Amino acid sequence: MMTAQLITPSFTSNVHKFTVQQYELMLEAGVFAESDRLELINGEIRVMSPIGRKHAACVAKTSRAFQIKLGNQAFIWTQNPIRLGDHSEPQPDLAILKWRDDFYAEALPTSDDILLIIEVADSTLAYDRDVKNTLYAANGIPEMWLFDVNKKVVEGYSQPSVSGYKRMQRYEQNETLAMLVFPDIVFSWEDIF
Repeated sequence: MMTAQLITPSFTSNVHKFTVQQYELMLEAGVFAESDRLELINGEIRVMSPIGRKHAACVAKTSRAFQIKLGNQAFIWTQNPIRLGDHSEPQPDLAILKWRDDFYAEALPTSDDILLIIEVADSTLAYDRDVKNTLYAANGIPEMWLFDVNKKVVEGYSQPSVSGYKRMQRYEQNETLAMLVFPDIVFSWEDIF
């Protein structure tokens, strides 16, 4: 099982916590290769796992389903960064955002803009559940769906708190899902898997 790796200085046992501003300056300065898949989580720069075939197909299919069903009611932000406070800039697989005419060109989406986060996991299930889920809840993101592409199961999280989401519901084949903010727009199992 591949997990996200942490980039830390090897010359010291102390871990330096980066701010979003420092991280973005490093990206702009070319400190990392453009092909590097990185994200900033709680001040730590993490190497993201490569995207597998099942993962890519699920993200593409889900993104298309959301675009068709939501139209201009929301903006589908696919595998792009979001800003959560001064020390986190994760790249969720999908973020369903409030509509903005500038397509978020002026500033990255923040927790106030996010209606739903979706993480798709084939080899990173524990990391997405234990690290990213907690980060999203602590930042007040109202809802998160975690797709396990191997078992074809969705865990739906809601009621965020500083210590994590208070409510979790498991969805399996033949069940439907609906966002809290758009309860009348229903997604079938075939829409995502």
